[in-house]
Amino acid sequence: MIFIARTETDPFFNIAAEEYVLKHFTDDVLMLWQSRPSIVIGKHQNLVAEVNLNYTRQNTIPVLRRISGGGTVYHDLGNLNYTFIRSEENRERLIDFKAFSKPVIEFLKTLGIKAEVQGKSNLVVDGKKFSGNAAHVFKNRVLHHGTLLFNSSLDELEMVIQPANAKINDKSIKSVRATVTNLADKLKDPLTIKDFTDRLAAFLIAFYGVDKTYSFTLHDKEAVKTLINEKYGTADWNYGYSPAYEFTNRIGNSSLLIKVKKGIIEHADLKDFGAIDHTHFTGIMHRYENIKDVIKKYPLSDAQQQTLLSLFGF
Repeated sequence: MIFIARTETDPFFNIAAEEYVLKHFTDDVLMLWQSRPSIVIGKHQNLVAEVNLNYTRQNTIPVLRRISGGGTVYHDLGNLNYTFIRSEENRERLIDFKAFSKPVIEFLKTLGIKAEVQGKSNLVVDGKKFSGNAAHVFKNRVLHHGTLLFNSSLDELEMVIQPANAKINDKSIKSVRATVTNLADKLKDPLTIKDFTDRLAAFLIAFYGVDKTYSFTLHDKEAVKTLINEKYGTADWNYGYSPAYEFTNRIGNSSLLIKVKKGIIEHADLKDFGAIDHTHFTGIMHRYENIKDVIKKYPLSDAQQQTLLSLFGF
């Protein structure tokens, strides 16, 4: 196993780097990394149904989709992420949440924190969640990753993971809401997140017998940036990969029903909102920027524009 030293905090780079390493490295890999404030949804989730898109837009918090399953997570510099990538000839043994959680739990014991696995993929302390885990299999390799809330802004976390107040009918994977906590609050002796990261790195390196430290080359970084441009930074991936859904909303006497597939509005029914041709909303992505472009074509007041945007969940 090799340890890849990571300093990048760009969430798009960090998520893309995981897929790049999974598919282009042959070694087993350990990575620890942090991202600036961002929201990362699971591969099979509906972005619109998981996130407070008004809040994220107003506060310039990016929302992106990863290749693993599971629920929505909030990242900031008070959260530490760990990634294990391992090869295994027996594919049935690739996904093993308990095995990958074991060294994290053992490490926390050294800090006086008694953690345990709850359900399939969560880690908790005193019944409160501080870590969510997910996995993705590629050929005979598995990507397993998890979060560690150390001193994250829990208030911000609650604000961003709140979807629009609308009825959304779909078959997407739904996040399971849980009471969360920061590990820093459980420590007897205070640590900075850097000290925590350094200690965890040393523990995992010893646990897995890591024999090499690696840093991304210029070639690696360019390949990751290409992956961002072609996939992770695109609306087609982040919005378009959402399962098909129906979105229904009402404000006052006005109502909206849209049917969306691959992120594109295929049918729109807007009632009691003046002389607006609702067919103008078909064939575009159910996304703030696209809806806004259509609305700007009509002579509406600022208040009317905002009401119409709110009907669409923005």
